[in-house]
Amino acid sequence: MSQVLFTNVNVFDATGEMPYPGEVLVEGNKIVRVTKTHQGMRNMPLAGQTVIDGAGCFLMPGMVEAHTHFSWNNQPSLDAIQRMPPEEHILWCAEVAKIYLDMGWTSCVGAAAAKPRLDVVIRNAINDGTIIGPRYTAPSQEITVPGGLGDSTQPHLPQQEFSFGAVVSGNDEMRRCVRMFCKYGVDTLKINLSGESITGMSSEQSQFTEEEITTCVQEAKSWGKWVAAHARSTWSVKQCVKQGINVIYHASFLDNEALDLLEQHRNMHFIAPGLAWLINTCHNAKEYGLTPDVVQKMGYFKELDAAIESMRALHKRGVHIMPGGDYGFAWTPHGTNAKDLEYFTKHIGMSNLEALLSATAWGAPMMRSAEPLGQLREGFLADILLIDGDPMADITVLQDKSRILAVMKDGKFHREPPSVTGRGTPTRQSPPTRWAA
Repeated sequence: MSQVLFTNVNVFDATGEMPYPGEVLVEGNKIVRVTKTHQGMRNMPLAGQTVIDGAGCFLMPGMVEAHTHFSWNNQPSLDAIQRMPPEEHILWCAEVAKIYLDMGWTSCVGAAAAKPRLDVVIRNAINDGTIIGPRYTAPSQEITVPGGLGDSTQPHLPQQEFSFGAVVSGNDEMRRCVRMFCKYGVDTLKINLSGESITGMSSEQSQFTEEEITTCVQEAKSWGKWVAAHARSTWSVKQCVKQGINVIYHASFLDNEALDLLEQHRNMHFIAPGLAWLINTCHNAKEYGLTPDVVQKMGYFKELDAAIESMRALHKRGVHIMPGGDYGFAWTPHGTNAKDLEYFTKHIGMSNLEALLSATAWGAPMMRSAEPLGQLREGFLADILLIDGDPMADITVLQDKSRILAVMKDGKFHREPPSVTGRGTPTRQSPPTRWAA
């Protein structure tokens, strides 16, 4: 079985410990040894090992993106996303999947698909090696109500054939919808519990009845599926806790009761606020008609302030927050996802260590993997990044593809370190920036 030894690296193992000089040995698709080294002492490589001399670079687990939309096609509207023809759309998704892996996201949690089976097909194609991409959990389309977020139908056209989301009304339609997506093979059902101001329904409004939500969750869990919710409003977040919805997206408007509930159930839910959407809608979408005046009237400046306040409060209470900012719109393009870690440190008050944990160990359980991942520990899956720079000092280095020197997924290099021309000890044309204690 092939072995790869990363030596002369500074190891961020995502256990909560500070980085340390060390070595990591990979055999097959598993990490089999993590060693701390002292005073320049290194283990002698064995015959047949591929040795990666990291020249003091930063070694860390592959990152986990908690709110991924492969089928969002960097357009400024839901209609523009949904109306891409399916043939082009599947090719788009395949290309985007590679972009995520290029940028160090070795695991991604699908948050909604623009067409019913897009993400199922992409997940399967990644798993069987047809295309290149990260580990992926496949979601349904967004489940919504007539007139709600995701209902882009026109009165004169067939409803479901031309809708961004799956539109249901009442328990029977909800049950049928969930069963149909489970038949297609999704991992997660996505339900839009609250509005979205850009579509005309305020983010503080909620659109489903409690009975409809109960039907969705019960039916999904009977099939062994998770449920994720678009939940910006206070009531919708409380419903997520009450109903046992696994993944909560946004959670912008939280009162004290909602904060208490999330703190009490901190180990039962994953929260990804999607700050990138709010920040960039407020400040970087002018060329798409979203001027500050328009955005102010929509209520997004108010929501951004509320979301930052809510996330700060959750962080202070020890509730984990995951990266994933609704990337794939024109003003939040794919590949810029590591901006979330910068936003976490700048706006929420996370340390760089906490931001790195949010993108590794904290989000790893969302993948529901049979084998452990998200840390550099013996027995864990070998999803590994080699970084030229020190994210502990400058979290923004993870936004620069050129600084991500190597990407390993499942023990195999998606991208080998530069200047590797064969097996043995690779060399670099110029030494990278070394990690400083």
